[in-house]
Amino acid sequence: MNLLICSATKFEVTLPRELIEESVFVNFLVTGVGLTAATYSLCRSIYKQKPDLIIQAGISGSFDTDLTINDVVAIEKDCIGDEGVEEAGYFHSIFNLGLLGENEFPWQNKYLINKNPIIKDCGLKLVNAVTVNQISTSNKQIKYYRDKLKVQIESMEGAALHYVCISEGIPFLQIRAISNYAGERNKEKWDLKNSIGRLNEELRRIIKTLKP
Repeated sequence: MNLLICSATKFEVTLPRELIEESVFVNFLVTGVGLTAATYSLCRSIYKQKPDLIIQAGISGSFDTDLTINDVVAIEKDCIGDEGVEEAGYFHSIFNLGLLGENEFPWQNKYLINKNPIIKDCGLKLVNAVTVNQISTSNKQIKYYRDKLKVQIESMEGAALHYVCISEGIPFLQIRAISNYAGERNKEKWDLKNSIGRLNEELRRIIKTLKP
């Protein structure tokens, strides 16, 4: 199996850069932060390396206080939270504006859904996520994402992975470690070190379960 592991930054994945688990050969990719960089990097790597499976690993903020700091979760559904327009205090997505059909491929009911069996077999709690261009800092943003979009966590690259892989028919898995709660801007309350440690523990465990 040719496995591609990607992360937004070089700090999130700390596994050895040369890693072979039985018949699984692992390549690593740092995509850069945000939807644009992640989409370009993923498409370029897919064209060059033709991976059998892509795992995106990173940290995230959580809207859900039932998730604890350092929990590692897998993302079943992702979406883009801030693509649209705000008018008169209300946000209207590109679906609401009629610019994109809510079931227009690869979207399903406004979400990008991972239906590959690996999502059920990875051994992690499944959650829904929103991908944002601006990290949520206001209660209004957080309430919209949590209550309207029904998501538990946010990232800045997840929807890029889902969109590209669904479109190209490539199995994929997005895993995230909770480093903080959304809206908390005091980074002294973020647990980057331990969340990254837990992320890589789960990543190594998942790699060892993969079959060639």
